Amino acid sequence: MNSSPEPAAPAPTPAPRGACANCGTPLLGDHCYACGQPVKGLVRHFSSIVGDVLDSVFEWDARTPRTLWPLLAKPGYLSLEYFAGRRVRYVSPFRLFFFLAIVAFFVGRLVISADDGTGAALNIGGDSGIEVARSIEEVEQARERALAEIGTAREKLRAAAAGGRAPPRGADAALDAAETAIRAQADERIAAFREAEAQGGPPPVPRPHRISFGPEEWDPVTNPVTVEWLPDFANDWINRQIGRAERNVQRMQEEPDLLVESLLGAVPSTLFVLLPIFALMLKLAYLFRRRLYMEHLIVAMHSHAFVCLVLLLVFVTMALEDWLAPDGGAGANVFGLVEAGLWLWIPVYLLLMQKRVYGQGWIMTLLKYFAIGTCYSILLGFGAAFTALASLVWM
Repeated sequence: MNSSPEPAAPAPTPAPRGACANCGTPLLGDHCYACGQPVKGLVRHFSSIVGDVLDSVFEWDARTPRTLWPLLAKPGYLSLEYFAGRRVRYVSPFRLFFFLAIVAFFVGRLVISADDGTGAALNIGGDSGIEVARSIEEVEQARERALAEIGTAREKLRAAAAGGRAPPRGADAALDAAETAIRAQADERIAAFREAEAQGGPPPVPRPHRISFGPEEWDPVTNPVTVEWLPDFANDWINRQIGRAERNVQRMQEEPDLLVESLLGAVPSTLFVLLPIFALMLKLAYLFRRRLYMEHLIVAMHSHAFVCLVLLLVFVTMALEDWLAPDGGAGANVFGLVEAGLWLWIPVYLLLMQKRVYGQGWIMTLLKYFAIGTCYSILLGFGAAFTALASLVWM
């Protein structure tokens, strides 16, 4: 006798987890399905809140190491995985870029110094005493003191090189530029004294840091910057910022690391601004691929996250070099090769990423790669210049 198959048992209903404190509806999950209020509030153990912050902002969990390795070693892999719908196993592109940008430049501020321990941090004329000198004799004395400091810095660099320690990159060029600037500054100040003597007028007024727009020095009262088509309050704001920049020059001369820290702190903001512009460049370059703008934005976020990751590794390598090979030698050479390899990997990686994601032939890929790279480099230069000016004003 054939028995009819028994009907499948209905799926069990999740047991209620109490009632919503806001509307009284029985809870079936972490949020109330009636009013949307989350079960968890802020009145709980602080460690639990810290865990939620790390998970929601940085997603620091098992997905992080699973994401960082392909981001570093597999060009285009994460973007293709995202487009294929395999997203939950990796950190989301925006959070990945956000996390790496913040961490990379935070570490950079800890590692990079304007002095690098060699005494080569330079005050190019700012507090050399030349601009505040009240006679030609004082100008000459200040010039000789400043040149003597540069000579001391040169001796320290030579001693470091003799001990096997590589000097800071560009140190010789910076010293040459400083010496030229100090001599030019002293010559200009001496010429001003002699011109005043020839005309029978008073000696030039000492001014430690001069900002000039045109032939005359800027002054907030006697010679302010005025843009005709701007209202008065906007011109006042511009001149206040110029005054802040002039005052900050003194701070920068006394503490050179201030400018370095300000620049590195402002770079992430610049990258965030340029990110959608880079995505727009990709959209225009691959207009006939019929991809959505958001797809190009995903590629842009992954490429920027990769650059930030490489910069983080470079900063860590620099810190390890200072720690493990402070006197140079074979260890410093190994770290130098690692840094060079990381820098070289950036353009190669980005080219391979563009080729694999968009799938065009090598000729078109190379043409578009160089076109986009050139345009983006120009924008990055403008962004860096603006960041430098902003850092000088708001440091």
